[in-house]
Amino acid sequence: MDGLNAVLCSRNRHKARELERLLPGWTLEPLDREDYPPETGATYYENAAIKARFGRDHTTGWVLAEDSGLEVEALDGRPGVLSARYAPEGAPAVAKLLGELEGLENRRARYVSELVLLTPEGRELRGTGTLEGRIAHAALGSEGFGYDPVFAPDGEELTVAELGNGWKVENSHRARAAKALLAALSRA
Repeated sequence: MDGLNAVLCSRNRHKARELERLLPGWTLEPLDREDYPPETGATYYENAAIKARFGRDHTTGWVLAEDSGLEVEALDGRPGVLSARYAPEGAPAVAKLLGELEGLENRRARYVSELVLLTPEGRELRGTGTLEGRIAHAALGSEGFGYDPVFAPDGEELTVAELGNGWKVENSHRARAAKALLAALSRA
């Protein structure tokens, strides 16, 4: 759907701009509130739905919410749904992750993204995307955010932060979730 205006249930402006690139023609206005409910869900979908319902309580029209995380095989899937709360944003989270993986050979990981869109009538549409890869031994690159400097997708030698935002628009877990959401919307 072209020209859709939606409230994004997030204070993360990086995520809002990335999602706008992934959903051409959409305008996303972050719902900048301090009183978001805790993300207590056991899955990305449950956390995204919590945010979407919160957004519905505070606005009308289209509401979009996203939850995502990094699952590391050697850490039994951690940080997973707790990725945003694993450590402070950016370098401290990356440093903690690299520290936990120090000396481990198994560095398999995957990014997961779950999008939940509520229509003005309250109907729910979803899109899920994953990106398989591995954790690099050091942070490399300057684009992207979060764990992008240490996540190297399958088939690539570079990290997502080195591959850059242009690569992310086509290939990231959020790009895949956005494509799935657009497909669901076209069938609705």
